[in-house]
Amino acid sequence: MKLAFIRSAYGSLRVHPASPGSRLSGLSRRFLPPVGATDSRVILRTASATSSSGTRPKLTIDFGKQPEKEDGSECGSSVSEVIQSTKEAMEALQGRNPAVRPLLAILQAGEDDDVLQINMKMAGKIGLNVTQICLTKECSEDEIVEALLKLNDDPRVHGIYVHLPSTSLTSRVLNALKPEKDVDGITDLNMGRLVRGDLSKGFVPPIASAVLDLLEKHDAPLEGKTVLLVGGGGPLCLALQCLIERNGMVALKSHWNSSILQRQVMQADALVLLDGANVDVPPSWIRPGAAIVCCEPTLDTDEHTFGLSSKSGLGSLTAAYRIHNVVRNCSRWLKEQQYRPWHLHSLKLQPLTPVPSDIEISRAQTPKPVTRLAEEIGLLPEELEAYGRNKAKVQLSLLDRLHSQPDGKYVLVAGITPTPLGEGKSTVTIGLVQAMSAHLKHNSFACLRQPSQGPTFGVKGGAAGGGYAQVIPMEEFNLHLTGDIHAITAANNLVAAAIDARMLHEATQSDKALFNRLVPSVNGVRRFSPIQISRLRRLGIFKTDPAALSPQEISTFVRLDLDPSKITWQRVVDTNDRFLRKITVGQASTEKGQIRETGFDIAVASEIMAILALADSLEDMKNRLARMVVGTSRSGQPVTTEDLGVSGALAVLMKDAIKPTLMQTLEGSPVFVHAGPFANIAHGNSSVLADKLALKLVGRDGFVVTEAGFGADIGMEKFFNIKCRASGLRPNVVVLVATVRALKMHGGGPNVSAGAPLPREYIDENLSLVAGGCRSNLKKQIQIAHLFGVPVVVALNVFKTDTQAEIDLVCQIAKECGASDAVPCHHWAQGGRGSVELAKAVDEAANRPSNFQFLYNTEMPIVEKIRTIAQKVYGADDIELSPEAKSKTDYYNQQGYGSLPICMAKTHLSLSHMPDKKGAPTGFVLPIRDVRASIGAGFIYPLVGTMSTMPGLPTRPCFYDIDLDPVTEEITGLF
Repeated sequence: MKLAFIRSAYGSLRVHPASPGSRLSGLSRRFLPPVGATDSRVILRTASATSSSGTRPKLTIDFGKQPEKEDGSECGSSVSEVIQSTKEAMEALQGRNPAVRPLLAILQAGEDDDVLQINMKMAGKIGLNVTQICLTKECSEDEIVEALLKLNDDPRVHGIYVHLPSTSLTSRVLNALKPEKDVDGITDLNMGRLVRGDLSKGFVPPIASAVLDLLEKHDAPLEGKTVLLVGGGGPLCLALQCLIERNGMVALKSHWNSSILQRQVMQADALVLLDGANVDVPPSWIRPGAAIVCCEPTLDTDEHTFGLSSKSGLGSLTAAYRIHNVVRNCSRWLKEQQYRPWHLHSLKLQPLTPVPSDIEISRAQTPKPVTRLAEEIGLLPEELEAYGRNKAKVQLSLLDRLHSQPDGKYVLVAGITPTPLGEGKSTVTIGLVQAMSAHLKHNSFACLRQPSQGPTFGVKGGAAGGGYAQVIPMEEFNLHLTGDIHAITAANNLVAAAIDARMLHEATQSDKALFNRLVPSVNGVRRFSPIQISRLRRLGIFKTDPAALSPQEISTFVRLDLDPSKITWQRVVDTNDRFLRKITVGQASTEKGQIRETGFDIAVASEIMAILALADSLEDMKNRLARMVVGTSRSGQPVTTEDLGVSGALAVLMKDAIKPTLMQTLEGSPVFVHAGPFANIAHGNSSVLADKLALKLVGRDGFVVTEAGFGADIGMEKFFNIKCRASGLRPNVVVLVATVRALKMHGGGPNVSAGAPLPREYIDENLSLVAGGCRSNLKKQIQIAHLFGVPVVVALNVFKTDTQAEIDLVCQIAKECGASDAVPCHHWAQGGRGSVELAKAVDEAANRPSNFQFLYNTEMPIVEKIRTIAQKVYGADDIELSPEAKSKTDYYNQQGYGSLPICMAKTHLSLSHMPDKKGAPTGFVLPIRDVRASIGAGFIYPLVGTMSTMPGLPTRPCFYDIDLDPVTEEITGLF
């Protein structure tokens, strides 16, 4: 864009402090007003009783020299009153927000500073800033729109005055101007608001306010009198008609060439001349005592434009009203930044019997547009980045806007040790939130993990919930979503590529050649990049001139000297692919013999996923990405992504992924979907940021329900010891999910296998098995929650095969084992209505005092922290470390990582390390095969037994049933 005054990037916004007399150099003399609304001279005069005769001449009004007041017009008192009123509003505004300084931006064609001066003069009396953006006189529509869009998006600007020729104010330009910043009221929306009489969000055009002000100050009251508007047209005329009639006067419109103009003038109690026609009206036409307001043009070289006299009374009064609108708009903006009460519209459910498939239920419900959902829960339009109609990213700036807003209640959903029969934690989470929001009318938010496509196409299927407790659209939820996992995959594999490339180049180049390529000469100058300076400082080299490094310093700087056998970083893919667990890379001749064994993990096992889930800001994520250790040098030193020079690029790849995705449930309750680490090989919880955003949005009396992966011994323990340490948040209550069928298995029921008919024990009533499962696994999981001082409510997810006696028995034993309450839930078949009693129980438990505490002090030795978890959570007698695990523990202590929390990588199918041991096993020693570190994520993770970070596909994966109708594009087979 060609700008004569402000750079096109609008990054170097030149703000003029409010002080009269400030000049802009090198400016031409062209001033172009918006349609009809010009800062023109005004003459307010009361006609005398004298008359003269004569035929109708060329129309000219000439009342001679007008007496001037302090500001050069007859409306000085009006200006003073407006200034005083605005000053009081400004003082009140800054009394509440001392750091706020409203800013008016003037967008014009040409470099004339007269408008700037008159607006700055008014602004100077208030303490408001004014800036001027001068486009070239020949600016195109595209350039105008581009400038407007930048001003729209600039949070520093609280008002925009578009001072352009009427020919430039096209519909596209007017539609580009944000109505909320249109302080001259020229947009169609603001004009419509004025006509309708709704000024709670719009603005009265300043010149219309000025003219009406002068009319109201006429010697004789004009209420009930007739005001004739002569000439002009467009928005100004329309605005004046509305304001005049709203103030009890009658507005008539006429043109200079009207055959009845004389009669109309003679009958009018007030006359407003809107345009610059040179007229000569005989005094005999004007009735005695009539008020006359003349918007008089000043001379200008361009006959199609209005000029502006700096001594113009109407110009000053108009500018005063414009400044008033800016201050008023700043007050509105500040009010909008405050917490907004929810106005959530719930979607109606009509559950069917028998319950249809999940995808049929999802498809039968039409979700609200995500923009409407966002508005209902108090999000601002600028805080939303829509991804289609049904989902959107939410800006982290929300945390700054609502930083003083108290958090709501924090509820964690965990479960008993999972079985192949399924417990339904996601379903309970969604059903609970639907019950709270749609039926109990509490502000409620669900926070869920994004599902990996590995299980979606493998065995488990999707993770959108089920039955009438789902996130919708479920196919969008389960497939791709907003691309976060793809961003993680790209970032993770960029690191892997950087590792192998660096090893190749170090193996095939001298120190000098490496240095010349890593720090290239550009135009004869060699400079370090910022990330390279960071590496130099970590090495203890505090030089910034590449030429100043000694040969030894150059060698230390350029050689990471990674030990191929100690590289811990692997590539990832979001697919269950067992044949990628161990691979060989570098076999092409171009890699010059740099062959090594490595492997793939599933994408959600990447440390970058854990970082995404634990970061509490973009800066925190960037720092964590830089700290990731990818391997060890031959001298035993850790090598990080920052050493590789890639950490900044990782932050760029992840900059959008850090924003949580907003979706909704079947009943229209809000859901944040963000991050998806597995709980058996990572910490298994959705993101800290999603929880923090939701807690601010629900308000003090609202509820945020988040879910921990797998059983309470894994997901819940890591939620408390890892996630709560990172976030600083403390939960109010734990909802522990159980099913009669799963309890029967933990009570000694037979094993089940996928695809085989269920044994009769799981279909027929069997109180003995139910009691056994309750008094073993359920009791143990309740005890684990109590280790952290948090009350527990047991949610019994009811299946149609459960008998009333079995349901009653589970609830009875759960309370005997220390649960605050135990409630059967029917959300799968009934939606939120089926979990109302659970919601009431959670509400009651959340209002009780909580005595939250961590299980261990992070300053304890690594081995002791592992032992504490094994004994107190899993029920082990002790732990046994392999020689490799002992060696790694010593190394991490030596490197200063000993104070990190522990993230156990263990089977989720048992409290022990033995998947077939159900219930609550005792008398075992927990084997620690290896100990690894995720330094960026911020935890040490011991490997218990044989844990795979890459799942495989079964004989009959889920993808056999997934298909697409090419005509309707509908997906079938997802569950």
